[in-house]
Amino acid sequence: MAAAEPDRGTPEKRGRLSRPLVLAAAVSLVDREGLGALTMRRLAADLGVESMAIYRYTPGKEALLDGLVEAYFAEVITQLRSSAEATAAAGGGRAWRAELRRIAGAFASVAHVHPEILPLVATRPLSVPMARRPAPVLQLTEHLLAVLGRAGFDHATSLMIYRRFVAWNLGCLLVDKRQVIDDPDEPDPMLRLGLHRLPADRYPRLRALVPLLADYDDQEELLAGLDSLLSRMPDAPLDSFYDGRAR
Repeated sequence: MAAAEPDRGTPEKRGRLSRPLVLAAAVSLVDREGLGALTMRRLAADLGVESMAIYRYTPGKEALLDGLVEAYFAEVITQLRSSAEATAAAGGGRAWRAELRRIAGAFASVAHVHPEILPLVATRPLSVPMARRPAPVLQLTEHLLAVLGRAGFDHATSLMIYRRFVAWNLGCLLVDKRQVIDDPDEPDPMLRLGLHRLPADRYPRLRALVPLLADYDDQEELLAGLDSLLSRMPDAPLDSFYDGRAR
């Protein structure tokens, strides 16, 4: 007689789980159905285990939300490592402004793939002391500060540039996210954005912006604004080149 399939909550099933697998399943669920669909019970069902099986890897819903931020930053770091390897293979280097631009591009790329997680990226770290933030968050922060340190900036200037860089990137991406498309299949920009519902006599300026809103290129806006911001930063004492790899 064939052996019976183990129950979903048995050690055999639990042995196939890991924290990366649990977080990957959570990210996939949120990408498909939004943050509102994420519960421990639903996540366990997607993984094919009993709810209690995943508490070994994340102790509850709040920790799971922090895990989404962890997974987001881990993906940014993976992209940065991949592009750094390509640059190294081509024999090129990166000055500090170019490296910050590369980081911004990777961050925006991940935001496009996981737009539902972006608000958590902006808010969850605020409720956690810096030393207790997920390792990928700290690793990217350390990399940014190392980029500025290698360029010769002192600690105070490095921190100032870092804060402005983070504020611009998050702010620009969050503003773009709020421009939610009302009807993606509608060719008319006014109808696609849902602004036809706004009375013309009360919101004439907002309605007048429809062509610009419809043609908005968030990546171009992000990088153009970043270039303008960085051009106003102090000149780097060394303007050094380095391999650009996020560690």
